[in-house]
Amino acid sequence: MLRSLFRSVAASPAKSTLIIPTAIAASNPTTSQLTSSRTFASKKAKASASKGNNKKGQPKSKADAKTKSKQEEIVAASVDDAAHDLISDERNRRRLLDEDERNTSLDVGPNGRPLFTSAASLSELSRKDACTYMKFSRKKLEEVLPERLPVGMVKEFDESMRDALLVRHSFLDLRDNFRRIVDPPLQSSNSRGLSAQKQIVLDGPVSCGKSIALAMLAHWARDEGWLVFYVPEGRSWTHGGLFYKNPQTGLWDTPVQAANILQDFLKYNESCLMKLPCKIVDPIPLGDGAGVGRMKDADSMAMPEGSTLYDLIQTGITTTHASVGVVVRLRQELSLVKDIPVLIAIDQYNSWFTFTEFEEPMTVRSCRPIHAREVATVNAFRSMMHDNMMVGAFSHSTAVGKLRQDLPDVPTNARVMFPRYSLDEAAVVSHYYLRQRLIRREAFSEEAWKKLYYLANGNGSEMRWLLPFMR
Repeated sequence: MLRSLFRSVAASPAKSTLIIPTAIAASNPTTSQLTSSRTFASKKAKASASKGNNKKGQPKSKADAKTKSKQEEIVAASVDDAAHDLISDERNRRRLLDEDERNTSLDVGPNGRPLFTSAASLSELSRKDACTYMKFSRKKLEEVLPERLPVGMVKEFDESMRDALLVRHSFLDLRDNFRRIVDPPLQSSNSRGLSAQKQIVLDGPVSCGKSIALAMLAHWARDEGWLVFYVPEGRSWTHGGLFYKNPQTGLWDTPVQAANILQDFLKYNESCLMKLPCKIVDPIPLGDGAGVGRMKDADSMAMPEGSTLYDLIQTGITTTHASVGVVVRLRQELSLVKDIPVLIAIDQYNSWFTFTEFEEPMTVRSCRPIHAREVATVNAFRSMMHDNMMVGAFSHSTAVGKLRQDLPDVPTNARVMFPRYSLDEAAVVSHYYLRQRLIRREAFSEEAWKKLYYLANGNGSEMRWLLPFMR
């Protein structure tokens, strides 16, 4: 957090009004005084002006102007020096990590266990690989998950300066659950955890790894040759863009989001979709196009005979009036695919059970908020009351709030609580951050990391932020 703040300060040009990080202000009493006085200066000026207005327009003395200029120069110099030191520390840390790569004796976890797994893919992971780290290539991850990598994953890679993730029992349970559905005779070596079910909602506290687990599940399924409809940001379906009420369905069409949905789905699955024929021959209903209204002479569009799912999606991308209708049709077509397994994975799934940012005018002075279930694309994909494999992950970063236990259109046994770090996982995480030089080796101890683990209550991002302060 502090590193990011210092980077932004160092990158931005000096201005007359400076925002001073707390850490710098605390180390410089003069800076602290300047921060306080500058914070309340404008308010005091307004208050005095409203009382009398007798001092309004009086010029400041030259001595006051020079004093303020010198003070701002001191503050700017303090910020620049601190930012420069942090940038230098990061460069030095990266250089030392490059040197450490040649020393394999550092790759040791708790009790002398290997810190990294030797498994080459997510499919090869077994229970013995739990509580170890798996190395990835960010370039290959972006190829397998071109829709977008989870924010928490990118943050972990950036701050640890290595593209690696912890192999957790909870992820292996999730992966093996869907593996047993596709191949029932295949039994995991450890049958504990999730019972085999086709619809799952991942719930749990903030920063427990739900989004990363969902992304890794999509990664594994694509490695296995499945057709995966992966949505890393479900909230984007209900925010931004244009919205029109469709008089035929009574739902709200969002053609901009619909086109983006189709483009994202095509990024990885293009070759697979070319082999899957359309099984529904009904014409596609047309709606309002993005900023161009409705077509005058047509209410529907027929697909040519022998069209594939690739042709269907291309129609939705190139014809804005058909975008929403194609997304709705795509959901119906996915339920009819039998040649290969199909998985629907939705992150920020909880944002589909609350209100959107769209509003419907009711009177001249009032508007009605539109619920997510009234949006045509969400309405087509939200329900889990079907026989398809589907996973939705709640995201508490969307500020949706706590939802009731029994959600509409979701099976009662679908919600699964995803845990934060256990004590064993926290031990491996602490040794990994020690290996990545986030912790000073002379300050590292079992007692110290356990204190920080209990202080963070197993929250992964908080542990990553606290461990460098180990003394």
